[in-house]
Formats: sequence, C-alpha cells, structure tokens
Amino acid sequence: IYSCCYLSRRLNQLSSHDPLWKRHCKKYWLISEEEKSQRNQSWKAIFISTYSDLGRYIRYYATLKKAWDDLEKYLGQRCPRMIGSLKESVREEDLDAVEAQIGCKLPDDYRCSFRIHNGQKLVVPGLMGSMALSNHYRSEDLLDIDTAAGGFQQRLGLKQCLPLTFCIHTGLSQYMALESVEGRNKYEIFYQCPDQMARNPSAIDMFITGTSYLEWFTSYVNKVVTGGYPIIRDQIFRYVHDKECVATTGDITVSVSTSFLPELSSVHPPHYFFTYRIRIEMSKDALPEKACQLDSRYWRITNAKGDVEEVQGPGVVGEFPIISPGRVYEYTSCTTFSTTSGYMEGYYTFHCLYYKDKFFNVTIPRFHMVCPTFKVSTARMVSAVVLLLICFVGFFETNHNEYAVDEDEDSTDTDEYEDRRRVLDIPAPSGRCPRHT
Repeated sequence: IYSCCYLSRRLNQLSSHDPLWKRHCKKYWLISEEEKSQRNQSWKAIFISTYSDLGRYIRYYATLKKAWDDLEKYLGQRCPRMIGSLKESVREEDLDAVEAQIGCKLPDDYRCSFRIHNGQKLVVPGLMGSMALSNHYRSEDLLDIDTAAGGFQQRLGLKQCLPLTFCIHTGLSQYMALESVEGRNKYEIFYQCPDQMARNPSAIDMFITGTSYLEWFTSYVNKVVTGGYPIIRDQIFRYVHDKECVATTGDITVSVSTSFLPELSSVHPPHYFFTYRIRIEMSKDALPEKACQLDSRYWRITNAKGDVEEVQGPGVVGEFPIISPGRVYEYTSCTTFSTTSGYMEGYYTFHCLYYKDKFFNVTIPRFHMVCPTFKVSTARMVSAVVLLLICFVGFFETNHNEYAVDEDEDSTDTDEYEDRRRVLDIPAPSGRCPRHT
C-alpha cells in the first residue's frame, strides 16, 4: 500500500488511515498503545521507521520478541538477578562485522534475537538452564555475539559451527551449524559428543537439540514460562515432568521428573546418563497419626533391550525422611543405560511413627528416560567403510594365495593388541553420583 499510494489519490488517502497501520504495528512489531503514546508518532510513521530498521526480520520479530517479553516477565518474578545479566540489543553493523569476521552468514532468526537481546554476561545462573547432582554442576549461559564469534570453530569435527551457549563449570556448549558440512544440516543445533572409541579426534557425534534457532529458543522459553521446567534456588532446572508420572498410595503421592545429561553421556561406547528428581508428598488433609518414616527403596530398572536390573537398599540418598501431613520431601538421583532409552519403577517401604510395627509400601510410578535424537560422526562412518574394504581385500588375497606369508606377523599382532588395549582402556565419563537411590 505504501508503494502504491504514489499512483492514486485514493490509495494515498487509504495509506494514511492510521487504524490500518495500527494493526500491522501490533502484528509485526508488537507495538502497544502505551509505547505509541510515548513515541508521539502516528501508527504509519512507527511502522515505516521500524520496518526501515528491522524489515528483514519481519517473519521472525513478533515471535522472538514475544518469547523474550514472556521470559523477562516470568523470570522477573522468580529469578530477578538473572534478568540483570541480560545484555542490550546489538546493531545491524555489529552483526555484519561478525559475519565478516567468521566468514559465514548468520541466519536471520539468530540475528533477529540479538537485535532484541545480545545474550547474557558470563554469570551463574545461566539463562539456558542448570543441572546439579552430588558432585556435578552445569549452568549454561546464552553467549553474546562477540563471545560466540570468538568460539567459532573451523577444526575438523566442528567445522563452521558457532557456539550458542557455554557453561563455565563444564565447558559444555550447544553449537549451531552455519553450513551443511560433516553430516550436519544447516542451522542444526546440537551438543557435541566426542567418540571415545575413535582414534580420529574429528569423530564427533551430535545430540540434536534444535532444527533452527527460532525453534530452539522459543520451545525452550515455552517450557520455562509454562512451568515445564521448575525454578529451584533461583535457577531454571531442565527437568521434564510427565503429568501421568504420578502415583498415590493412601495419603502419599510420588511424582517424578527426569533429565538427560549430554556432558556425561557418549554414543560410542553407548553410555546414556539420566538424572531424576522425585517428590514425595503427604496430603495436608491426612490425619496426624499418618506420619511415617521411609525405611527402604526397591527399584526395577528395564532398558530398551528388555534387560532387567533390581536394586534394593536402605533409605534414599543416605537419608530416612519423615513424612507428615502437608510435608514435601524431594531428592535427586541418577542412572545410566547402555541403550538409548529405559524406564524405572518400584516402591518405598515406610513405617508408621505412631504404630511402629506397621509397615507399608508406597508405589513409585513408572517413568521413562529417552535419549534425544543423535547423529553419528561421519568421520567414524568413513573409518568403518575403510575398515570393511580392508577386511574385504584381506579376505580376497588370502583366498587367492593360500601360501602367502606375512613377513611382519609379530608386529601386526602387537598392533592388534595395542588397538584392543586402547579400546578396552577407555576412561569412564567423569560424572558420578549415587545411583538408583
């Protein structure tokens, strides 16, 4: 309409009709009546001036601005110090300078987000979530554009990948692929996972966390602002709770939430690390004589192959909590699977405090743990193909020359032994906590 208004007087009049521009200002730029009155401009002038600055982001701006506004409002009430770590927006020329520095184009949805907020300072807690176990802590910051550019990767295994997040405790980052190289899709977001069984340092598997910046960021924000991730000690914890994962026995309710830890997991060898948070609560309407104490736990753990492990022991995480009407007890533990998924279920045994000879079991609902989608390193896939070719050639030569003698037989045996030793002598992932408690 704005372009056509110069061709027709009627269109010129129509293009100056402020209610028309009001709708577009609210739809594309989320301009409120209050903001309009502060700027003391017509809706048309506001739309044109905003478009001249942010027009290339018109497909993304409203979605990302709403996500940022919702996040700020939610955290402002629950984690106010986290709001203080957010940085102001950057300019177009700053983003252009980063593109020139790294030699790659940044996706428009990423650029748009940084026109709203330039990530956050390197502080704790991190905006992109935390996780704490008995001897392991992670808190991911959303990197500002300059810090991200400084961590841009060109090495094999992470070629043309830009870090989005960083944890100052673990060094963990989520990366975005800026080009479709090394088996990655353009703009795919992932946690790197070095292949511990490969000699080649470029053999890096990927735990996929998003298909685009817009999808990655807005889905995370939605989890936060809808209460999908709990706020614990002024931090966002990335536990996922299945609403069906609740069991009530008498006056006691047990619910479970889970989380996958990529920094303590590997694809090769298969080692998938999960943590779970259990909440035990007695109804506030229960009679006082229903107060009881937890004595022991029983777990039945099943992996994706159907293999079952049973664990029984005293207390939970070294404690024997007392549960009384209205009281809540929560604790965190962990488990590992050699398969990409599995589930746990079981029961707690309690004794009554008023009738000490009375024991009863409380059901722990079945809860599933599933590893996120991952991609296997192309470097390892190539190595596997080469190995198969070598084996095929060796088989062919052996079958066509029965009397062939390997003149370096001893050294070959030594190499094979060394390969086996390297494979078998793999250090275990560093994270450890009491399992199945």
